[in-house]
Amino acid sequence: MAAALAAHGLEKRYGEVRALAGIDLEVSEGELFGLLGPNGAGKSTLVKIACGLVRPSAGDVMIAGVRAGSREARAALGYLAEMFRFPDWATADEVLALHQRLARSRGGAAERAVLLERVALTHARHRRVEAMSKGMQQRLGIAQALVGAPRILLLDEPTSALDPLGRRTVRDLLAELRQQGVTVLLNSHLLSEVELVCDRVAILRRGELVAGGRPSELGRGGGVEIETASGPRRFPSASREDTPVIVAELVASGERVYGVRRLTSTLEDVYLEAMQGERPT
Repeated sequence: MAAALAAHGLEKRYGEVRALAGIDLEVSEGELFGLLGPNGAGKSTLVKIACGLVRPSAGDVMIAGVRAGSREARAALGYLAEMFRFPDWATADEVLALHQRLARSRGGAAERAVLLERVALTHARHRRVEAMSKGMQQRLGIAQALVGAPRILLLDEPTSALDPLGRRTVRDLLAELRQQGVTVLLNSHLLSEVELVCDRVAILRRGELVAGGRPSELGRGGGVEIETASGPRRFPSASREDTPVIVAELVASGERVYGVRRLTSTLEDVYLEAMQGERPT
């Protein structure tokens, strides 16, 4: 079975600026995959090439076994751009109806009702975009990306304008899509969100892939912390197997032990290590 998305030797230059520098990346069918990196890392460029909106300088991207940008590839995709704008005068229902025509979806009013329910906007079906909050517009953007039931969903910063409740709605929706076998490529700055929902992640820096894998695999053991009567004691090089011996030695020396905690690095730790030397944007 062909990968849902496969990039091979992908490069993109804008004059002297190198946006992508030979990226090799595969996203499997039904996988929820996260793209991480600072502004200018190349995340949005990769997504736009996958959509056929930008041509690569070298290499290629295949969508479900066909070249990105082809009619077949576009038919398989749903896309939410980072910077999108709907007509202020249009209602939520009218926005979805427009995208149904663009996607040649025959779902009609029933599809629109289901999509609005999935993003918690049923109550705003006839509300104009200009009267919506940024979070509501963001959720409407996710709904339009789902028009026509695409097999592969490309979401560029889909939760950037959402409050915690809105982000929870999107997380639940992404979990539902995974169960349905939909592939999702999620480009986000929110490491906690990515760590919660993604099966695998890739970290980009200056157009290069610097780390990748399952969030749980990227973290490394950081030793053991033991809570004692005299305060927490850390053993940075200790493993899980070392813990009983350490506790026994502490007790034998007269120390009272109240708890033990294994220390592991988080996805944020891995990300910050990969970004050493980068300036805040």
